[in-house]
Amino acid sequence: MPTDNKRLNDLQQLSCTRKNNRPAPDTVMALPFLPGYSPNKQLGKERFHKSQHFDYSNGVPMLVGPEKPGIGGELLVGQKLKPKYSVYPKGEGSDVPSWVAFDKQALCFEAYFQEAVPEAQDETYRVRKCNIYFYLEDDTIQVVEPQYKNSGIPQGTFIRRHRIPLPPPNDDQFYNIFHFNINQQMVLHSRTFTVTGCDSFTRNFLTKLGVRLNDPTTVPDDPYCSLREQTEKSMKPLRPYERHDTLKQFLDYDRKVLRFYCFWDDTESMFGDPRELILHYFLADDTIEIREVISPNSGRDTVHKFLRRCKLPKHAPAQMKQPGQITDRTVLNVFASPSQGKRYILDSLKTGAVHEEFYKDCDLAIGGEVNVFGRRVIITDCDDHTKDFYRSKYGREDFTPMQYKAPAAPKPPRLVPPYNGFGSEEDSLSSCQGLLPKPPQKDFRKFMEKDRYGLDSNVLNFRAKMVTTDPVDRDRVFIISFYLCDDSISVFEHPQRNSGVRGGKFLERGRVKKPGQELFKSELSEYFKAQDLYVGATLCLNNKHFQLLDADEYTFSYMEQHAEEFPKASVGNILSKLRSIPEEKQSEIRKFLTLSDPSNTGFIPYESFRGLLMGLDCRLSEHEVLALGRHLSEREQPDVDVGLMLAVAQDLLRKKYFEELPGMARAFTYHDRHKTGRLSTQESKTICKTFRLPLPENLLRCLLSKFADGDEIDYHAFLAGINWVEHPAPPVMPEDTLKCDVNARSDAGGAAVKNINYSALLGDVFSFPSDNGDPTTAVSTQTHSGR
Repeated sequence: MPTDNKRLNDLQQLSCTRKNNRPAPDTVMALPFLPGYSPNKQLGKERFHKSQHFDYSNGVPMLVGPEKPGIGGELLVGQKLKPKYSVYPKGEGSDVPSWVAFDKQALCFEAYFQEAVPEAQDETYRVRKCNIYFYLEDDTIQVVEPQYKNSGIPQGTFIRRHRIPLPPPNDDQFYNIFHFNINQQMVLHSRTFTVTGCDSFTRNFLTKLGVRLNDPTTVPDDPYCSLREQTEKSMKPLRPYERHDTLKQFLDYDRKVLRFYCFWDDTESMFGDPRELILHYFLADDTIEIREVISPNSGRDTVHKFLRRCKLPKHAPAQMKQPGQITDRTVLNVFASPSQGKRYILDSLKTGAVHEEFYKDCDLAIGGEVNVFGRRVIITDCDDHTKDFYRSKYGREDFTPMQYKAPAAPKPPRLVPPYNGFGSEEDSLSSCQGLLPKPPQKDFRKFMEKDRYGLDSNVLNFRAKMVTTDPVDRDRVFIISFYLCDDSISVFEHPQRNSGVRGGKFLERGRVKKPGQELFKSELSEYFKAQDLYVGATLCLNNKHFQLLDADEYTFSYMEQHAEEFPKASVGNILSKLRSIPEEKQSEIRKFLTLSDPSNTGFIPYESFRGLLMGLDCRLSEHEVLALGRHLSEREQPDVDVGLMLAVAQDLLRKKYFEELPGMARAFTYHDRHKTGRLSTQESKTICKTFRLPLPENLLRCLLSKFADGDEIDYHAFLAGINWVEHPAPPVMPEDTLKCDVNARSDAGGAAVKNINYSALLGDVFSFPSDNGDPTTAVSTQTHSGR
């Protein structure tokens, strides 16, 4: 091959030299058609497919691809490439396809064409108007002829939407956007259309493309259409046409009805009595309908309507109208002859017309009268929709209802027989309320709202002791639980070693009646409610008196969050009580608080604060003092063994057979965006609640606080500590579980309140006297300003 290429180059140079020297024609030699002496046309070509030009159509072999290219897509001899779509100027921006950029956009042109009418006497040609639509997305054209009344021609889509080729000899091309202009002729399928105008969108679009539009032209008159118009015009009467347009009123006020409450006094007639009516005024057509309100056991038959829907005349009943008097127009008899027939004409002056007044919406008002064919009906009241209508349309504001009858006598009280002792009181009462007794209905809504959901138990737990002189019973510790879903109470006694008393369930869960109530009475008994339980209260449960000593953290938090339901936990009510005490007690409190803090730290021990408020008889209960102390201090959590807490947690997870720890690990890792191995306390708690970790709220909070460094949790250590499958902890005893539960429940209450910020109390509750010589006042002021 290198030798052949060199020989080819030498021959080409020799050929060029001979051409430049202009040799004689007989001395020119052509290159031999041999391999290596001619260039290869297939070099660099990648497409060698052949188009299918012949096929069978309806069983007949024929040429089906005259426009298809040759081998590899190359054009055949004499074949031209037809453009598919118009070429628009390229703009700046993203290259969006035309079917997206010009979707639902079309150019509209007004045009006409003349059509010859052979063998007709009245017309020789016809001018037909049409609209030409050019769709920008695919260069298709559609011609639509508007429909005209009594034209006698099938009108509508004249040319369906498709690409229309240009007239010969350019029939291999199609119409595009640059072929359109105003005041020019276009040949569409051998029919000549004259474009007369376009809409504003088409004008703006073509102008932006750089097309200079011609001036619009007019459509020539059609002689036959002009003749028809003159004929129809001569047939119309010369009098002005009177039109009563009620469509607008119907469209504006359809389905809008005014409702009035009415009264008809029919006591003067025999066996008559007062009748209550309801008047409906239909704004769509100014008609009135009246219905009667028939009370049960009234002795009257129920009728469908008191007055059917119609226009109600104001002056009725009147004399019967003669035929022709109730029409809108009067017919005049011009002449009547047997030979020439009869001639009539309408009276344009309306000399014999009868004008009758009907009730309108402006005639109806509270306290007004309506003449219903001789019956005097008084309007007493209306509904809210009617009031809004008159207030907006007529500006009325006085809608005082009218009293037309004496108030109904109060129903006699329905005496209920006393409770007989069989079943519950509610069940016995339901048997007295009907012949078919029904079971008493419970408050299902309250049950659904206050039932246990997730880690929210909605149970208030209090630690209590028995009020007795027996030395054995005085040392017994009870847990009183109040269930908010059904107001039931249960009592559980903690077992104590070597106490001689067997612990466990002391009172079955159920509602407990308040003491001092009669057993057999008609009224239902009163039961203990959630507001009756607070720290310091004494309850009598089945003839046993219990004093509530403390509560768990969940109980305090729930009562403080719902302070509107629990007045004992409302800090606002407590501060109001402190502000209402006499001035001498306020001075004594300020003096005591100041002397109890010689270092001016602003804090005093909680026991001193509690002894002061309880000793001065400030009308505060133990629970209110605890709530105020929790509000004015930061409580300290007792130190609990972390190993014991983890062992108790693993024991609970093992009993619940909780195996979602790998999923929790993936959730922690997913939320740790920075891969630090730590998450915030709130996010960690949310993940635990999402996987329904079966641990008590207090125990979970304590465990999270143990693994926290500031506001972040080391979730790897936390998950490893509670993983009872891979890192099992030693078994725990029942007393260890009970001890951890007691620590989680009771120790987070008032005992954890250590110090009280009395300076905030002095600034919020007590006002300082103006005497600056009082040392107590000076110290208090200094402490308050330092805070």
